[in-house]
Amino acid sequence: MEHAPTWLTNSFIYLAAAVIMVPLSRALGLGAIIGYLVAGIAIGPWGLGLVTNVQDILHFAEFGVVLMLFLVGLELEPRRLWSLRRPIFGWGSAQVLICALAIGAAAAVLGVRWQAALVIGLGLALSSTAIALQVMGERNLLRTTSGQAGFSILLFQDVAAIPILALLPLLAVATQSNEAVLVANRALEALKIVAVIGGIILGGRLLLRPLLRWIARSETPEIFTAASLLLVVGIAGLMQLVGLSMALGAFLAGVLLAESEYRRELETDLEPFKGLLLGLFFMAVGMSIDFGVLMRSPGLMLAILFGFLALKLAVIHALARVLDVPFRERPVFTLLLAQGGEFAFVVFQAAAGAHVFAPETGSLLIGAVALSMLLSPLLLVGLDRWLLPRYANCNAPVLEEISQPQTAPVILAGFGRYGQIVGRMLSAQGIATTVLDHDAEMVEAARAFGSKVFYGDATRLDLLRTAGAQQARVLVVAVDDVEQSLKIVDLAREHFPHLELVARARDVTHWNQLRDRGVTRVERELFESSLKSARTVLELLGQTPDAARQTAQRFRAHNLALFEEMYPLYKDRTKLIAVVKRGRQQFEDQLAAEREQQAQGGARRMGTGAGGS
Repeated sequence: MEHAPTWLTNSFIYLAAAVIMVPLSRALGLGAIIGYLVAGIAIGPWGLGLVTNVQDILHFAEFGVVLMLFLVGLELEPRRLWSLRRPIFGWGSAQVLICALAIGAAAAVLGVRWQAALVIGLGLALSSTAIALQVMGERNLLRTTSGQAGFSILLFQDVAAIPILALLPLLAVATQSNEAVLVANRALEALKIVAVIGGIILGGRLLLRPLLRWIARSETPEIFTAASLLLVVGIAGLMQLVGLSMALGAFLAGVLLAESEYRRELETDLEPFKGLLLGLFFMAVGMSIDFGVLMRSPGLMLAILFGFLALKLAVIHALARVLDVPFRERPVFTLLLAQGGEFAFVVFQAAAGAHVFAPETGSLLIGAVALSMLLSPLLLVGLDRWLLPRYANCNAPVLEEISQPQTAPVILAGFGRYGQIVGRMLSAQGIATTVLDHDAEMVEAARAFGSKVFYGDATRLDLLRTAGAQQARVLVVAVDDVEQSLKIVDLAREHFPHLELVARARDVTHWNQLRDRGVTRVERELFESSLKSARTVLELLGQTPDAARQTAQRFRAHNLALFEEMYPLYKDRTKLIAVVKRGRQQFEDQLAAEREQQAQGGARRMGTGAGGS
């Protein structure tokens, strides 16, 4: 009987370990990342020993980080990235330099040579982009102050990894026989780097979009997916060829395509691959933890681990205060940046190879970084359970939840920028409204301005009952979070079917999800204001206010009709795109024909007037 191929056996092992450990970890409230790390430890050399080629797996799994940075880049238009240049190079350089100096100085005080201390400081100053961005994404923190600051610092670290690696041979310059040759090689490498980055930027502007457009015309979804992967693999390979960070190259490509019409399709195609490869990366980190080094020098390993974590925690917490990171966001921000990072593996392996320090030292440092990446998600669980509730209560007003039964005919869930306008208009008409919001600071601020707002989470059935959902006629779902919005709608549909629902949709996907639930009175939050801005532009370009208003009204009617036509097809991407293109073209052709008729009519009137004169 033939044996199964090695790749097939290993694939089975990885998938089985993930399928068993990740749901178990989530069920215990520990999160998916810990599940992947523990799965890696279990099947690795220091567990069951089912997988031994850990370094090969780690190198392959790093592609998950590459895909993640590409997708992050797709969310950042070049203008927005340019607006972040100061946080990236200001906050990022401050974090790396201060942490490196603190850790390097501590190592030098303990008797480490200055060259080795410098590399140790720089390597341990780096943080895990994979874990940090994954956690920020899960917690919806990327658009918060701490998320923007954390992302800027992580992006700078990816850039900083390049000069750090270039610095290593210079620190071992005593072993070089020809310093002039070394300098010449460095100059040549610098030219290669500039040429490759310039080629990616130029190619992204001139070639990528036409190429994707040509591939999309084939109307073969799997080929477009293959092209998406080819794009990322090709750019990552090109960057690695010249010694640059693959993740940085992928991020740059994502930014160049952020304004492309294929942005959403690229995201949809690559998201599943990113999730699987990131999971494999975390498993590879678990496998790479060298418990042999830990057992030989447990005291030294723990001293390195807790020493560099303590120094980074102190520096980053101080930096968070300088950056005005909100009080309640500081613990997570600090912890995510305090752990070691995946680029530290590369730095310490290269440093040992360049004889900056002994291979045993490199193993100790790599082990400490891997343990910090294992420890960080565990500490996050502790933060969530014990520390964050205290932080939430320190600077936030303490409010009691709605407890007295209400009888108003309208319930308004969410009193942010959208809900406030709805609530004020109803109040102006003398319509009694029960307003709920679960943000204590928002409730306190609204009350200060004289609005009657109750503190409560509308996704809870008991609070909806107290708010009077049993007797109310209308429920306005104005919350910002999509998942919360859908949960409120589901509760109302199940327990209060008599309620008329009026909902706010954040985007087209949210609109479709609400329609799936039978909600027909849905308003997209930016639609009407965008139409008003378009009317203003038309007036500034010479149209009369009445003509601009009619154009906007017709566009509104056409858009709403097109949405109704699109809705039954929104799960079939090919048919959906065809309907959108056809509807758009028909509307544009119709308006063009009307403009031509108006122009001809005007010409005839002018001709008649000239003949009569």
